[in-house]
Amino acid sequence: MLITRHGVRTLTSADLGAFVELAERDPVVNVFALHRARTTNLEPRWLGGEVWGRFDGGELVAACHVAANLVPVGADPEAAVAFADRALTRRRTVSTIVGPQEAVRPLWERLAPHWEHPREIRWDQRHMEIARDPEVEPDPAVRLSVRTDLDQLYPACVAMYTEEVGVSPEAGGAADLYRARVAQLVSRGMSFARYDDGELVFKAEVACSTTSAAQIQGVWVPPHRRGEGLASAGMAAVVRYVRARIAPVVSLYVNDWNVSARAAYERVGFVETDQFATVMF
Repeated sequence: MLITRHGVRTLTSADLGAFVELAERDPVVNVFALHRARTTNLEPRWLGGEVWGRFDGGELVAACHVAANLVPVGADPEAAVAFADRALTRRRTVSTIVGPQEAVRPLWERLAPHWEHPREIRWDQRHMEIARDPEVEPDPAVRLSVRTDLDQLYPACVAMYTEEVGVSPEAGGAADLYRARVAQLVSRGMSFARYDDGELVFKAEVACSTTSAAQIQGVWVPPHRRGEGLASAGMAAVVRYVRARIAPVVSLYVNDWNVSARAAYERVGFVETDQFATVMF
């Protein structure tokens, strides 16, 4: 396989063991990349992209997932720049760059003069984890979503995504694809909801998981029900379920400015362990 002057090449299924060993040095921060590697075997046709590896003396020392999301793995600033140089040899296909701030910042600084202006950059996102029982009483009404929930669940997912990201997930004719993704999470037992007199008042999903960790996404309470403790009690229920049946550590990342969400997670028992950053196109 061709290795560039920066020591970077595309990984193949033969590199899976080395990639997993690298990513498992921080299996919670790297849960997305580990999930993708194990479910695709690093095969491009399943990844919808590639995973690049940086080598030093024949040893894999850093990696970068490059599909819809560009995600550095174990990358110090020098490795991040090397991955950016590799990215500059091809047309941009990624919609986001996301990962630990210490890798995303130098990567983006190298790319910024050459790629188009991003829609938004979020430099300060708090990566949080919990590896123990929740500190608040779990809401007993939170349950796994079922297919018949989709008529209420899907609009809530659209509302949450639009509020969080700033654009609708249905933009550009993507509604069918996004609905299929929501339905897939439901069918896999990765979607949670709580109803009050038939109204959906809390939801959350497991975005990805391994035997070590599970990452939560899409936490949402309708605006008129916020401030009632639904998020903290709901998240406590999700944490209890996930830790019992999926993985021992539950993680998420949240924007620094989202003070109310951070407070809710802290009440549950989440603690900050890293700083993430996201560049969105």
